[in-house]
Amino acid sequence: MRGTIDLLLVLLLGVGFVALPVSALLPSLWGFVAASAVTYAADEVLHVRAPTFVRRLAALHLDRTMRFAVRTVMLLALASRMDAPGVVLVTALAVFSGHFAMMMLYTAVHHAVRRRRMLPLVVRNLDLSELPIPRQPPALLYRRHLRKLLHLDLPAHAGLLAALVAGSWEPAWAGFAVTAAVTVAAVLAVLGQYRRTRRMPARDEVFAAVNRQLELYRPQVALYFSFAAVSRDFMYQVNMWIETLEGLDLRPVIILREGASFRHLNRTWIPVVCVPKADDLAELELSGVRVVLYPGNAGKNVHMLRVAEAKHVFIGHGDSDKLASSNRVSKVYDEIWVAGRAGRDRYRRVRHAISDSAIVEVGRPQLSPIRLQAEHVPGPLPVVLYAPTWEGWSDDDCHTSLIPMGVPLVERLLTENVRIIYKPHPLTGKRSAEAAAADRTIRELLRADNERHDPAAAQAEIATARPRLREIQARLDELTGRHGGDDAEQVREARVPDRAGAAEWQELHADWHRIFWESRGAVRHHVILRQLPHLYECFDQADILISDVSSVVADFVASLKPYVLTNAHDLPDEEFRAAYTTAGGAYLLDRECHRLPEILDSVRAPHTDPLAAARRTLKEYVLGPDRPTSMERFNAAANALAAKGEAERAEAATEARQEAPATAPQRT
Repeated sequence: MRGTIDLLLVLLLGVGFVALPVSALLPSLWGFVAASAVTYAADEVLHVRAPTFVRRLAALHLDRTMRFAVRTVMLLALASRMDAPGVVLVTALAVFSGHFAMMMLYTAVHHAVRRRRMLPLVVRNLDLSELPIPRQPPALLYRRHLRKLLHLDLPAHAGLLAALVAGSWEPAWAGFAVTAAVTVAAVLAVLGQYRRTRRMPARDEVFAAVNRQLELYRPQVALYFSFAAVSRDFMYQVNMWIETLEGLDLRPVIILREGASFRHLNRTWIPVVCVPKADDLAELELSGVRVVLYPGNAGKNVHMLRVAEAKHVFIGHGDSDKLASSNRVSKVYDEIWVAGRAGRDRYRRVRHAISDSAIVEVGRPQLSPIRLQAEHVPGPLPVVLYAPTWEGWSDDDCHTSLIPMGVPLVERLLTENVRIIYKPHPLTGKRSAEAAAADRTIRELLRADNERHDPAAAQAEIATARPRLREIQARLDELTGRHGGDDAEQVREARVPDRAGAAEWQELHADWHRIFWESRGAVRHHVILRQLPHLYECFDQADILISDVSSVVADFVASLKPYVLTNAHDLPDEEFRAAYTTAGGAYLLDRECHRLPEILDSVRAPHTDPLAAARRTLKEYVLGPDRPTSMERFNAAANALAAKGEAERAEAATEARQEAPATAPQRT
């Protein structure tokens, strides 16, 4: 439905722009008025609904400015064809030309303001109120300025069209005056903002202030993250570790390398520093950092790895049987922390790459909130969580079931009288058009099935809950410490947070999920695409998981619930289980889904679940023992490595003093 509406809007935009010159040359005044209104309206709606299409227009040199210019030229042609007085035409040309010239000046000043407000770094949870950073210009002047400036031509357009309709030129003069006056006022306002930016602190002032705060805080362990295309899709790699960092004995700090990271970082009281340039990173006061944790392998990791005084640890962002979970690149780190014995064995299979002594089993602290199968209360229908992985960076790393069997799997599930929660990987469809198409088809199948079986009362309950969910979400966003302004505004408003906010965050988080699931009823299918509801909350709702070879399966093992691995290539069971550790406690689903009814019996009649004992054994192998807890093991590993680093530094300092030559010559 949405695609049909977008296509209609595109057609309206195209027809409107074709009609403009036709109406101008005929001339047809009312035809031109209608075409102009259609192009204005369709243009605005497409910017919201179909930004990709708008970007493609810009690539063809048909950007917004050009489209506005075309409307203006056609309006002047219409006025000329309708014998408007020469003085009106000359004035109109002068006003519209002046408007475009002032728009260019405004844009130049706006860019200058933005450049002056750019800082070498951005922080959160450090008090930098000592820096004399002026407030960000008002949103009216600063955000989407081109869109607003272009629309300042509306009074002149409307006035000239009204004059042509009425046959009297007073409306035209009034419209010209309003457009000219408001445009000049906008330029003067932005020039005033440009004057204020002269008070921005110099680069050295910024680093001095940040380093003073870091010296007071004295961080001991750092989480370092970089990714070439940072977005919400990747920031889960950092967000999953925040609560673990907050539970350490050592004082943590988070170091990010891409400015976009801030927009998607969860709430935390931990100081956060974002430093895009490698040279700037070297200027940070991090001499007290003893351990650096890396959730991902990225090229910019080398900028931190060169710090010889710290111990460097790869912690990853999930434990799976994919190649990324046993990468030879990990040899550059001092240690590699894995969840359980399975992780150690995975690296052992990378022959002559990783020393066994460098592997430390720390568990997965993030999994502690997951509800065990014994605590789960089934609903009226079995709940199947289908959480396929994405298509990977290459065909060699492609484990997704979406392409070969995703659609028929969901079609079969819909005939089995189950409730489906569909949560695709955030990167689904980024590389493969086939995966994207399968994803769209599955969403449509679930939407259509909901419409057939979902009563109107259920829809009303969802609508009733929506305002409260938005209210909670707004407060959660507020608690993150994010600000709507630019980087300079983020630094200006940064303060040391009240750690008590964590309790409110947890309470609101729980309330959001409770209201969400209660309002959805017990039979409705769900497509989960946003950060909330969280993956682990979906685990708690599910009776069984269907997924691919990925860290999702390893995490789900913590629940001891039955789960299914897709065997899209129909490998023999023994061969598949030998290739993938997490298959040890899994039901294996063939490409044609013939085994699906038999597998679902393990949920409908739990006493027929033959793999329950295997899952208990696998849980300890993959995730480690329940005691000591994962958090205790992770914390102990951090403390031990920090102490080891301190001892090595002390030993090196002693050796350096002993080997230093005498500073004073001997008398003879």
